Amino acid sequence: MVILFYVSCTDDMCATEPPVSPAASISETLPVIYIETENRQPIVSKEEYINATYWLDPMGKDVEPLGSATDPLQMQIRGRGHSSWKSPKKPYKIKLAKKTAIMGMPKNKHWALLKPSEGTVAGLQLGKLMDMAWTPSFRPVEVVLNGDYIGLYFLTETIRIDENRVNIHEQQEQETNPDLIKGGWLVEVDNYHDECQITIPECSRWNLTLRYHSPENLSTPQLQWLTNEFKSINSAIYSSDKTSTEWEEYIDVESMARFFIIQEVMDNPDGFHGSFYLHKDLAENARWVAGPIWDLVCYNREKTDYTFRMKVHYGFTPHWIGEIIQYDSFCKAVEKIWNEVNPTRLTEIYSCIDEIVLPLEAAWQNDCARWNDDSAQTAQLRADRIKTALHRNIEWFGKHLPVSRYASCADIDADRDLPVRVFNLQGIYIREYPDEKEALSNLEKGTYIVNHRKVQIK
Repeated sequence: MVILFYVSCTDDMCATEPPVSPAASISETLPVIYIETENRQPIVSKEEYINATYWLDPMGKDVEPLGSATDPLQMQIRGRGHSSWKSPKKPYKIKLAKKTAIMGMPKNKHWALLKPSEGTVAGLQLGKLMDMAWTPSFRPVEVVLNGDYIGLYFLTETIRIDENRVNIHEQQEQETNPDLIKGGWLVEVDNYHDECQITIPECSRWNLTLRYHSPENLSTPQLQWLTNEFKSINSAIYSSDKTSTEWEEYIDVESMARFFIIQEVMDNPDGFHGSFYLHKDLAENARWVAGPIWDLVCYNREKTDYTFRMKVHYGFTPHWIGEIIQYDSFCKAVEKIWNEVNPTRLTEIYSCIDEIVLPLEAAWQNDCARWNDDSAQTAQLRADRIKTALHRNIEWFGKHLPVSRYASCADIDADRDLPVRVFNLQGIYIREYPDEKEALSNLEKGTYIVNHRKVQIK
């Protein structure tokens, strides 16, 4: 029996409502953002911004101050999130009056204040270590809203098309020129019904719901192009011919492989289910690139299978990946990238977690006091917990790299005397043998992948 529980909670998790202790105050160990809404009105909407001012006190840290108590800067603020918006400690989206560099992060108007978690730390750092095209940065801060200390937050770059973020061409809203509609898109495979969405059948079992973030207001030609584009992608991915390369005409294979590795290392149940972003530039032969990553959590469980397969059991919809993993080109890309990043790059994640999480001890304790959370959840415990989970997942994945049943037989004979790894037809690693002869002599009846070939033992 496998018991699942989350290492951490992010945007759409943790909708509990503990009592609030307003007596807590800033820890003086992190920069503090002070926000005052106009007439100190409460923030009650996730759709409508309200006017506000802010200033950033570095609290002795090596960051640039912004504004002051007597001369604050202009901004707007609204709520964000889904289930998390129902909890007492709210996440927020903020829009500054002008593009501003904050705490070493590049200039932009748009930011988010997210509830902190060790899963967010690990996930976003992995995105950088894995050389994703772009991964949001964040900085820990404490926040005082209308004179009320509301705890520890991660001030985070939001996902937008921008020269400092998703750096691609951004097409105009209501565009009708067919040559300009083909690129400049930022979309999200979503699991919530929201505005700016299309829903089309993905397969016979479920639909694909796609939210278009840029542009937001589509012309009829734009809407038709986007709908037809993803119908074609679904058709190519779900081809019965898993030696076909048609899907690669639409999707950047290596970016999808990097995205897949991160989801498996995190053991993230939402990996191909929600907050699954894709973007496409306007350029010759441009393909859809997987990412940026966002809103990652981690199952703390004994990993025995790929996360997307576990998701089906628990009612999640693993868009595309169950088909894509059957293509040999994808499996080879996963192996190539894995060998590039493991162990040299991935082992950096442990020190990254300590460097970010451990200094948050005092602020996290004050946050727990403010929201009456479990003060036994120390920064050290949080760091050790996520590091243990990642180490276990990295070790498992390294022994279970996917292998397509349609793998090419080319150049296999030269390696017959080397140790061979045996997989079942679903790509699950079984064991390693000194050579192929011993493998074929010891395997029970069944069909296997041996040396990248499908072999039937009778």
